[in-house]
Amino acid sequence: MNTRLTRTLASVTFWLALLCGLAFAGKAVTHMLDDGTICVETGFWRNASLAPGEPLPISKGVDASSNAVRLCQDSPSVGQRAAELGDGLPWLLFGALALLLFSRLLDAVLLQGPFTDAVSRRLTALGWFVTVGTPLAGLVVGWSHSWLVSSMAPIVGSGPTVSGPQALILAGLAAVIMGKIMREGVRMREDLEGTI
Repeated sequence: MNTRLTRTLASVTFWLALLCGLAFAGKAVTHMLDDGTICVETGFWRNASLAPGEPLPISKGVDASSNAVRLCQDSPSVGQRAAELGDGLPWLLFGALALLLFSRLLDAVLLQGPFTDAVSRRLTALGWFVTVGTPLAGLVVGWSHSWLVSSMAPIVGSGPTVSGPQALILAGLAAVIMGKIMREGVRMREDLEGTI
């Protein structure tokens, strides 16, 4: 096992997790304190045909451009500002926590070796986090986006959607399965060592 590479990866993933966490906190605080315009994109009217001069059904104070693909609110409410944050921040938090769990997994590999109970438990925990966290973050992002669009254009009112790379669920399930296989292998090795 190349311990130098593993140690480097553990350090890099820890610092990336810390950086993502700081970016999450910084963006959340500065964005909530900002009182500027917020914008959201929607494809709802992309294929619509309106009569010439017919206005789009949007809320007061909302500016629509390019066939209402982009909606902007000059003086957004607190709920709209929070929904705009929910449109991007969940993936940043998800990434920070996944990197932190991966860094802890690599630390366990360095301290105890790759085929130990601690490594199998941490691999399983990382797998469950990715499996459950991916659709959860995608649902928060989709719901926030949907709510923000419907707050600017009430007629659009679509239900929550799940966005993001949902293929990560398969990677998470693979990590859970590998963690279970490793745990069984560790148990079998301990049983074998006990009988010798």
